[in-house]
Amino acid sequence: MNRRYITFFRETCARRLPCIGPLVLSRFSKARRTLTGALRSLARPSRRGIMLTLFALPAMFLLYVLALIPFTPDTDDIRKARIDRPALIVSADGRLIDEFKPVNRQWVPLSRISPHMAEALIATEDHRFYQHHGIDWLRTASAALRTLTGDRQGGSTITQQLARNLYPDEIGRAPTLARKVKEAITAIKIEFVYTKDQILETYLNNVPFLYNAYGVEMAARTYFAKSAQQLDILESAMLVGMLKANSSYNPMLNPDRAIQRRNTVLAQMNKYGKLSDKDYSWLKRQHLYVKFEQQIAPLGAAPHFSAHLRKWLTAWAERHGYNIYADGLVVRTTIDSRLQSMAVQAMNWQASQLQWIANRAWNERTGCSPGNDLFRSFIRQTPDYRAARDAGQSDRVALRKLGANPSFVRALCRSKTQVQAGFLAIDPRNGEIKAWVGSRDFNETPFDHVQQARRQPGSVFKPFVYGAAFARGAQPGDTLVDKNVAIPMKGQATWRPTDAAPPTDRPMTLRDALVYSRNRVTAQLMQKEGTEKVARLARKMGVRESSLEAVPSLALGTSPVTLKEMVSAYSTIANRGAYIEPRMVTRIENHEGKVLAQFPSTSPEQALPAAAAHTLVDVMRGVIDRGTAMSIRNRFWIRADVAGKTGTTQDNTDGWFILMHAQLVSGAWVGFDDGRVTLGNDWGQGAHSALPMVGAFYDMALRAGTIDSNAKLGPAPNPASRPRSQDHNRPSFWPF
Repeated sequence: MNRRYITFFRETCARRLPCIGPLVLSRFSKARRTLTGALRSLARPSRRGIMLTLFALPAMFLLYVLALIPFTPDTDDIRKARIDRPALIVSADGRLIDEFKPVNRQWVPLSRISPHMAEALIATEDHRFYQHHGIDWLRTASAALRTLTGDRQGGSTITQQLARNLYPDEIGRAPTLARKVKEAITAIKIEFVYTKDQILETYLNNVPFLYNAYGVEMAARTYFAKSAQQLDILESAMLVGMLKANSSYNPMLNPDRAIQRRNTVLAQMNKYGKLSDKDYSWLKRQHLYVKFEQQIAPLGAAPHFSAHLRKWLTAWAERHGYNIYADGLVVRTTIDSRLQSMAVQAMNWQASQLQWIANRAWNERTGCSPGNDLFRSFIRQTPDYRAARDAGQSDRVALRKLGANPSFVRALCRSKTQVQAGFLAIDPRNGEIKAWVGSRDFNETPFDHVQQARRQPGSVFKPFVYGAAFARGAQPGDTLVDKNVAIPMKGQATWRPTDAAPPTDRPMTLRDALVYSRNRVTAQLMQKEGTEKVARLARKMGVRESSLEAVPSLALGTSPVTLKEMVSAYSTIANRGAYIEPRMVTRIENHEGKVLAQFPSTSPEQALPAAAAHTLVDVMRGVIDRGTAMSIRNRFWIRADVAGKTGTTQDNTDGWFILMHAQLVSGAWVGFDDGRVTLGNDWGQGAHSALPMVGAFYDMALRAGTIDSNAKLGPAPNPASRPRSQDHNRPSFWPF
């Protein structure tokens, strides 16, 4: 140690710490002697030191391995990995409506897989497969030596590859020591749990082959339009060759590479005695024959409902130690398969009519034309336009060239002008969801217009304003003058609500104002009740996820909400003002039928006084009998006791209709994903776009007897709103 530092410490300790100084100095000196001795030992190592070092390194590595074992899958999980027992989703009426599989795969036993597949796989990936117990130490050592010399080689056995495929999150694919150790540990566990044939079977049923095809059965169907059992040696070699790099050896995109890789596999089979020289010489000269047919995973009866349910069930299973793909859970849902089918038919029928209208309004000669300012804005949003600008083209040139491309214009027009819709039905007595259709086609539009889409509700929000008034004690016969009003907003702004018809400047009852959906009267009533009060009531009744801006225009539905929230809130009205949270599942069982969990309805929360709810229902019967939704009676001939409300937003952007029945509340939204696209004129109104969907649905449900045509919505209706005699024996004109 430097003498100056020793002198400094000695002087400091003597001056400031007279008692501790000598002790610190002695410790310093001892540490210096120890360090000096260690360095001398390293310079001239003893035999004992060498032995200790040689023993310490493996011991430390063993401790490292032992420390990683808890971070690898346990044997129970590994046993389950072979079991393809997905959760079964069952409707309330006992129909299987979906299965929750992890991927698009059909598990087949090894006996139903061509033996050429196993032979090609073993010869190419792991020729000592039957001699090792998960790790091929010779191959591992060889791969390590090659890697050290700069020629990186893989040394994983089939079992190690299976460990990666089964547990990609736990093991990963990063080239690290920890990953390789965890992979080796898991491989040894797999060999302990499975037989060699079970390992091959599990491997071949789990590997991916592009185009959403998992496992050899789906690969055989995708590339050769046959089963895995029918694969010949050339086809087997091609599929095994793809395992090294699916994209690089994709026979659809890189046929030459696929042939080269196939021939490499054949050479390996020849090398290890699975193929004679004569056969190898002939086979490697053969052309590549592919019969491609992409396999589409079958959709369940309610795909948007299933997508939402899968997330919920996954979280539940993780909390309770179950696997939704392997434990064979049976999930009893609230969906009624009959009502679900009716909802799908009603949506397809009405959306097809509206699409025909949209196609006439938006085509290459009118709306979808470069001369249309809105369509030009659509073009500017495309990657093609951005690429053109990046290439140096001016805005004008890029628009002109893209607008002159018929295929580009046609594709863009179609993507922007597809009519979309959402439909939901809930039993108001218990909150059970009975039908859920999130879009016209789940494969084309997986976006859910029931749960995900938030759109302005328009006039279907008005019942919250009138409900607040009736809860205060107002009566349907109370009046407000139908006149122009100017309502001050924050700052200097003023809101002036309007109606399609000019003001009468005469008193109008609250009943008529809601029946005929008068905006001016509703805005005045909103002022009287208070925006915060109305927003609070809407939340209590079911609008619990979307934020509501407490401004005067909220009365006319300017705050975006989901269809699920609105149907839930109307269910509260139909349930005498008591809110019940919507539910999807009644119970979960194991594959032997044992009940694992039950999910009863939540306790009702009285959101709106029962008397106010009864009054509101009675007023909303008038919407059906003589108001904006009269076509429920005179077009669809529905004679049941029902009440409802139509809704249309500015410029006919969104069309809504919700209908209440004592046993079923159903609502529909219709519009376009891009709110700037509209049907225009009358077709965009909720009474013409969304109402027919709901009307057709109820017509079918009443005819089929899935809901009671004699059920009453609370107390007897007001005589002025009483429906005419029940009659559902007439012939139907619906094309389904």
